[in-house]
Amino acid sequence: QVQLVESGGGLVQAGGSLRLSCAASGIILRYAHMGWYRQAPGTQRELVAGITSGGSTNYADSVRGRFTISRDNAKNTNYLQMNSLKPEDTAVYYCNARGPQGHWGQGTQVTVSS
Repeated sequence: QVQLVESGGGLVQAGGSLRLSCAASGIILRYAHMGWYRQAPGTQRELVAGITSGGSTNYADSVRGRFTISRDNAKNTNYLQMNSLKPEDTAVYYCNARGPQGHWGQGTQVTVSS
């Protein structure tokens, strides 16, 4: 059974940083395509960043240059480093494995105050 557990969300002022973690069990992350999605109230869930099993990364235009997705194979954990946060980054952030039809974490709230 695959479990993804996110942590690291919270309240931060604009311009600040947070690092989200996604600890996985039941799946070996280095062999899976992983992604971080977010969903703000009244909006659709959107892909923020992704990393393939080969280590290639991709980012939404709105976060490119500010967010970094990475993976620690020894810890079987995926990370999203978020810098220069903006109020519009406020959302629930979800860890995902194997695409939208795959596996999801429970989400972690990120709130950026202006």
